[in-house]
Amino acid sequence: MRLTLHTDYGLRVLMFLATTEERATIGAIADHYAISRNHLMKVVQRLVQLELVASDRGRGGGLRLARPANEIVVGVVVRALEEVGTFVECFDSSTNRCCVTPACGLRFALAGAVQAFMAHLDGFTLADLVPDPTAFAAALGLPPAAPPSLGHA
Repeated sequence: MRLTLHTDYGLRVLMFLATTEERATIGAIADHYAISRNHLMKVVQRLVQLELVASDRGRGGGLRLARPANEIVVGVVVRALEEVGTFVECFDSSTNRCCVTPACGLRFALAGAVQAFMAHLDGFTLADLVPDPTAFAAALGLPPAAPPSLGHA
């Protein structure tokens, strides 16, 4: 089983945003991962539609997580970005053309595997994927996060 590039890039965007308090641009994310900006733009549009990422326009704008990383469940993200319901042709009775479907047990074996895979991913949040944001940021070549403000006027 292999996730599509769309899902792979979607998870990478979310992990990138989980490492920084700063807003990020599509260009910066693409550059740090050395991936296509055009493809990434489509991925980000989908993440914004799913309300996983917020996109702020104008000066000081950019991309940020729409909610805390510990509230973003990996299985939910994968289901939203992948077509897991049509893992193989026989999963969709409206388009299935396989002549052996009535006598074949493969569909049930694969359905159980997909369910187990998704249940496993449901046990993880975005925060679990980036357990050490500082190390993750360093691996991306991002500068260290600024120390928190002490609140002095």
